[in-house]
Amino acid sequence: MAKVTRDDVARLAGTSTAVVSYVINNGPRPVAPATRERVLAAIKELGYRPDRVAQAMASRRTDLIGLIIPDARQPFFGEMAHAVEQAASERGKMVLVGNTDYVAEREVHYLRAFLGMRVSGLILVSHALNDLAAAEIDAWDARVVLLHERPEAIDDVAVVIDDLDGARQAVSHLLGHGYEYVACMGGTAETPVVGDPVSDHVEGWRRAMEEAGIPTEGRLFEAPYNRYDAYRIGLEILSGPRRPPAIFCSTDDQAIGVLRAARELRIDVPGELGVAGFDDIKEAGLTDPPLTTVASDRSAMARSAVDLVLDDGLRVAGSRRERLKVFPSHLVVRRSCGCEG
Repeated sequence: MAKVTRDDVARLAGTSTAVVSYVINNGPRPVAPATRERVLAAIKELGYRPDRVAQAMASRRTDLIGLIIPDARQPFFGEMAHAVEQAASERGKMVLVGNTDYVAEREVHYLRAFLGMRVSGLILVSHALNDLAAAEIDAWDARVVLLHERPEAIDDVAVVIDDLDGARQAVSHLLGHGYEYVACMGGTAETPVVGDPVSDHVEGWRRAMEEAGIPTEGRLFEAPYNRYDAYRIGLEILSGPRRPPAIFCSTDDQAIGVLRAARELRIDVPGELGVAGFDDIKEAGLTDPPLTTVASDRSAMARSAVDLVLDDGLRVAGSRRERLKVFPSHLVVRRSCGCEG
């Protein structure tokens, strides 16, 4: 059976091959609704399948968006990747995902691989983008949107949430329950000081404590972002002689580890220990007790990142403020802080 070509579609639809291309590619020129319907009907009747490889070679772009994240095993990044995939699908794009495991060399590897595939754009969730990775982006003149984090090494458009204010809300809420003070489980020694959400969470904790006139010295604990290490460190903190009355965790995954440690040590939450997290992953509502946390609209953030990375005006010059899209954060109150709900 002969392969169906674009010429066949044009002939059956009574139009030109250029118009067929405009319909298939959704541009660059508009097509009258009636003509579009004829072309789509012809495509369906003939069973035409566009040659995506040829299209990519002609346009020097594919229907792919590259998404580089630290670790999809962590629920927050898994949920964010799913939101990006849904938003990209709405724009007729597919998503390639690379996990860096917080390793700079792997980040550069995925940058080179995805950009070499001529992706339509790149959405980057970078823990600490280094100069080599930044140089790679500049060399390809890539369309890049930063999501969730905004490393100092590059100044591309960023979609983030108000991490600092969200953390301040959570800590102030815990203090409002009458806890003497709130300890903080932050990141590690490798956590960037600027541009990283966890650093902003720690700063929000500090500000809330200072606003309440409570010292922070000796009350910040380093921990990786995952529940397993947080559980181990939580056991050490909660079994020590100076057990804090409440803990604000920089991620929900950390908070889940702390809740497990408290249960193992038979510490009542929230009666003997208040706990709050950050991210509002789906699991936060299923912990025992349900976790008070800070939420953001991940679907809207993902859609914004996809729209920005596909828009022609992405690289238009502007101030840092104009190139930073900040989504609000809000407190989600559950029982781990001491509330009834």
